[in-house]
Amino acid sequence: MAFLTAISGTSFGRRFDIDQPEIILGRHPECDVTIDVGAVSRQHAKIKRKGDDYYLEDLRSRNGTFLNGQLTTSPTLLSDGDLIRICDVEYSYHDDRQPGFLPDRSTAAGDGSSFGVVFVDDNGHSDSARAVSSKLDIRGSQHGSQLTTTAETRLKAVLEIAQNLGRTILLDDVLPKVLSSLFKIFLQADRAFIVLSEGDELAARWIKTRKEEHEETFRISRTVIREVMQSKQAIISLDATSDERFEMANSISDFRIRSMIVAPLLDSEGNALGAIQMDTLDSKRRFEPGDLEVLAGVAMQAGVAIENAQLHERLVHQQRVEHDLMLAHRVQKAFLPVRPWIVEGYSFYHFYDPAEHVGGDYFDYIGLADGRLAVVTADVSGHGVAAAMLMAKLSAETRFLLASHSDPALAITRLNSRLHVLNVDMFITMLCLVIEPTTGKVEIVNAGHMRPLWLRRDGSVEQPGDNAVGVPIGVIDDFEYELASLQLAEGERLVLYTDGINETPDPDGNLFGIDRLINYVRGRSGKLDTLGADIVNEVLTFAGGKEQVDDMCLVVVSRLDREIARVDQTI
Repeated sequence: MAFLTAISGTSFGRRFDIDQPEIILGRHPECDVTIDVGAVSRQHAKIKRKGDDYYLEDLRSRNGTFLNGQLTTSPTLLSDGDLIRICDVEYSYHDDRQPGFLPDRSTAAGDGSSFGVVFVDDNGHSDSARAVSSKLDIRGSQHGSQLTTTAETRLKAVLEIAQNLGRTILLDDVLPKVLSSLFKIFLQADRAFIVLSEGDELAARWIKTRKEEHEETFRISRTVIREVMQSKQAIISLDATSDERFEMANSISDFRIRSMIVAPLLDSEGNALGAIQMDTLDSKRRFEPGDLEVLAGVAMQAGVAIENAQLHERLVHQQRVEHDLMLAHRVQKAFLPVRPWIVEGYSFYHFYDPAEHVGGDYFDYIGLADGRLAVVTADVSGHGVAAAMLMAKLSAETRFLLASHSDPALAITRLNSRLHVLNVDMFITMLCLVIEPTTGKVEIVNAGHMRPLWLRRDGSVEQPGDNAVGVPIGVIDDFEYELASLQLAEGERLVLYTDGINETPDPDGNLFGIDRLINYVRGRSGKLDTLGADIVNEVLTFAGGKEQVDDMCLVVVSRLDREIARVDQTI
């Protein structure tokens, strides 16, 4: 069956079977392959079957359809491994009807496998000078190989391999193309397989047999593969039945292997990625010494192509992760206030900047049914995705409980119980202020957080609520939090912050500190936005361009008097 594999875009990795005479690719949801990108036409292109072949045709799209980098202007025959690009989305075309190929039999190396591959240690014999007739060291030939064979057909096939490998960017495109071309060169070969190193283990990634009756359990000598990879030498065994490495193994006797040739796969820096092995069952059709250089040359090209394919896979995966993190960033921003709260007689400023795409700091303005306003700042331990997920839970629970309980201390006590049962091995520090706008009374619940900075009318700074600081949320179940309170007069301000502010380090590792923050705030007056922005700029200047190490959150609440109100209304 022919099929497409998405190699970029939101459908990355998905397979689309071409199981009907014609499939349509486009933005319309009824298309067979839907591409949800604005620049894609509603019906952009189609793939149509004619006999046993498939053709790609552009449907007069706005931005064109590209095949292997070339704009298509008429129906074009598709070949296995072709790349189709529609705007910024790419697909690879495959046709698994080629005779002789087995399905992808990827498996982790081990003593046995349901995929039909068994690696045999062969009693650990390290060398077989008696049976190995020739070796070729290819470590010094990383930029090319001079083929000593003069066979024109072989040279043509090698050039074909180089051309095919140059067009592939997916690992599962690289491997079958290599084996298919090798069977054109080595007509005596009955089996071929590619083994790749995956950490400390070996995995048979692709297998090819010339005849279907050979598609049975494969026994592969782990000792031979590792010897070739470690020595970085291609080896040929003219009489594998006399090879000491196979004396105690079933891999030779069971499959009657008469001759074999093995070459290492090296990356651009000469590191061994794996090996290619080909063998024959016919004693009259053995490999020749000249075959050694041919396979070594092919293996060198294949090694670099495999390296490039692996790099591409990692890049695509990284891009997908980056895309997911950007979406998570947008979702998290939706949990946070977009603009400062509006309450007559008050002004608010906030700043939020996660150290990564998403963070664990949290702040909110929560209007209560009785006209009071809750202002919350919190810090989930750690940062990144896990902290952001717990922050989302915290946001929902905090809003619900503050709306359900008029006593903020009781609400935070209930919040602690709800989050403690999650058993996520994380904790949260939180500062919750509930403001009565008409009187200026402020109730404070502190769950292990830094106390607010209270900027008084006379320019002094206090840190209220010292006797009512409780433990962080999620640490002790059934902990009962207490209230502290203050009377916020006109012209006074409260500064709430997370430890990303006071624990910002300078290039020498010194922390900004709470004392430095208090000294900077002391005596400050004027526009509220100016104070908040100046605090942030002072912290960033202190950091001296050093990379941010923690999430940063700052909230400033100001109760206005007539003079300050006239200033803030000009903002």
